[in-house]
Amino acid sequence: MTERDTGAAVAAIRARAAHSPSIGVILGSGLGRLAEEVRDAARIPYPDIPGFEKSTAPGHAGELVVGRLEGKDVAVMSGRFHYYEGYEPQAVTFPVRVLRAWGVTTLVVTNASGGLNPAFKAGDLMVMSDHINFMGMNPLRGPNDDRLGPRFPDMVGTYTEELRALAHEVDRDLREGVYVAVAGPNFETPAELRMLRGFGADAVGMSTVPEVLVARHMGMRVLAISTITDMATGIPGQIEHVTAEAVLEVANNAGRRLADVVKGVIARL
Repeated sequence: MTERDTGAAVAAIRARAAHSPSIGVILGSGLGRLAEEVRDAARIPYPDIPGFEKSTAPGHAGELVVGRLEGKDVAVMSGRFHYYEGYEPQAVTFPVRVLRAWGVTTLVVTNASGGLNPAFKAGDLMVMSDHINFMGMNPLRGPNDDRLGPRFPDMVGTYTEELRALAHEVDRDLREGVYVAVAGPNFETPAELRMLRGFGADAVGMSTVPEVLVARHMGMRVLAISTITDMATGIPGQIEHVTAEAVLEVANNAGRRLADVVKGVIARL
């Protein structure tokens, strides 16, 4: 995306929002409840922001909510874009470019994922300590704009240790682990799940990594939290049939706790 594209989007947001946040939040499937708690909020539908696509995934409202949360100015993406929706990687991650151009320096990302670690259970929350990109794409591919970030970003320490510590301080029962991202939209086969667990992943999902790659490219601090919506171990005798409806139900049920964690971290920033 060009600087002009980013500038047009930022101008459109500033025209509707009175706040200038340094904290951005991306809400995943079924996790839109937090957006309802933003005070003095301007709600901007994605189609009203130049360069933003339409969010088609279930449980994604598709609007940017700008206002106050825990006494801090925040920009909350109620819904995200996914590679499986047919969007190019640069379109999926364009909102992160816009948030950074607008002045956001800390990004909190949430998602719904399947649990690969047999010690986990549905409804757990997992702080992401690292990731594996198994999507077969990278939003940083192509010409690099050195004004935005380096050609070859260092990924060590991508998930900011300080923010992870704050999350554990807020909720002592949080899990922590490695997230592997796949392209989707189908849920994985049992053989694929066993392979991904063999890679060292604790949870699997279809989002987050593209946005994190772009955030890291631009030097943003990142906290990512997964809601474990089902146990996707692929182990014979422990295989579950997964549906989008069931995923949303668990995500919605865990939404209150996840909202409390995110708010607790924001309050401590």
